[in-house]
Amino acid sequence: MNKICVVTGSRAEYGLLRRIMIRIKEDEDLELQLIVTGMHLDTRYGLTYHEIEQDGIQIDERIEMNLATDSASGICKSIGIEMIGLSEAYDRLKPDMLLLLGDRYEIFAAASASVFHKIPIAHIHGGEITEGAYDNCMRHAITKMSYLHFTSAKEYRKRVIQLGEEPERVYQVGALGIENIKKMKLLSRKELKDVLKLSLKQPYALVTLHPETLDNQQVENQFTILAKALEFYPKLYVIFTKSNSDTGGIRMNHLVEDYVNRNRKRAACFTSLGTLVYLSLMRHSQMVIGNSSSGILEAPYMKVPAIDIGSRQKGRVKPGSVIGCAYSTKEIIAAIQTAISFDWNKIEKGNPFEGEDTSSQIVTIMKNTLKSGINLKKKFYDMDKSL
Repeated sequence: MNKICVVTGSRAEYGLLRRIMIRIKEDEDLELQLIVTGMHLDTRYGLTYHEIEQDGIQIDERIEMNLATDSASGICKSIGIEMIGLSEAYDRLKPDMLLLLGDRYEIFAAASASVFHKIPIAHIHGGEITEGAYDNCMRHAITKMSYLHFTSAKEYRKRVIQLGEEPERVYQVGALGIENIKKMKLLSRKELKDVLKLSLKQPYALVTLHPETLDNQQVENQFTILAKALEFYPKLYVIFTKSNSDTGGIRMNHLVEDYVNRNRKRAACFTSLGTLVYLSLMRHSQMVIGNSSSGILEAPYMKVPAIDIGSRQKGRVKPGSVIGCAYSTKEIIAAIQTAISFDWNKIEKGNPFEGEDTSSQIVTIMKNTLKSGINLKKKFYDMDKSL
C-alpha cells in the first residue's frame, strides 16, 4: 500500500484538496496521511483544522509555525520553524508521495523539505502567474521540485513544460474549485440567512482583499481606495472574508474589522466561512470584489461578475466576466457599475478551467505513477534548442 501525504496550511487550500483526500482514503491500495500547518492552527484565522476533523479526516501531524507576526522577518522565521517540524514529520510518516496545492510559503517549505527526504511531489495549480505577489516565484520553484504536475488550463500546462518539465509528467485536469461547484449542493439564500444570521434581502458583494506583497503601496492605501469606492453604492451590502497570513494580512484584517464596525447596517465580515458557505454566498452575490483567485476561477463558472483589483492576479488566464481595474477609487466605481449591469450575452461560452472528474484523474495518475516507479533524476526538457 502506497502512502500519499497531503500538506495543507490554509482554509481555501483544504477546501480544494478535500475531495481528493476522500478519494485517497477510500482507495484500498492507498493510505492517506495528512499534515496540517499554518493558518489552520492559528486562532486569528479561525482554527480551521476543526473543519477537517468534522469531515472525518484524520490529522497525522500538526506543525506549528509561530505566525506571531506577518512581517518579512517573521514569515522567514516561521518558514524555518515549519521546515524543522516537517522534516521530523516526514521521518515519522515516511510517505511515498507528497501532494501539494498552490504557491503559499507554507507549501514552499513543505516542498523544500521533501526534496532532501527524496519524497516525490505531485503539485496542483502550477504554471500560473500572479505578478503582484511573491507567491509567483514560489509556485515556479515548487514546480521544479515536483515530479507530477496537475494544471488547471492548457496555457498553464505549456508553461510548466516551458520550465523544463517533461510533457508526459504534466497533466491538464481542470480546476478543483469548479469540480466543487459541480458536486456540492450549495445552500439556498434562506439557508445562508439562517447560518450567517444576516438578512441578505438586498443585493450584496462578496469581498476578499489580500495585500499585494510585491507592491510598495501601503495596505492602508489599498483598503482606503476600495472603501471610498464602496461608499458610492450605499444600497450594496458588503460581506468581507478576511485576508490570509501574507505580509500585511493582519493589518488588512484590522482595517476590514474597523470598516464593518463603522458600517454595521451595510457590512459584515467573517474570518473563515468554509467551502460550502463561501461558494453558496458567491452563487447568490451580485458580484465578487477584490483580488482573490476565486474571482477568476469559481465566480465566472457561477456566472457572477468579478472585479479584480490591482496586480496580485496579473498574468492569470481570465474569463470575460472578470473586470480588471487598478487601485483607483474612480476605476473601482466604474467596475462596480459594469458588474451591476453586466451583459452575459457578450461573454464567450465555455470555461478554460473546467475539467472532467478532476479529483479522480489526479488520484488515478498518482496511483499509476507509484505503481510504475519513479526516477527522481529528472531530465530537463528543452522546448526549443535553437534559442
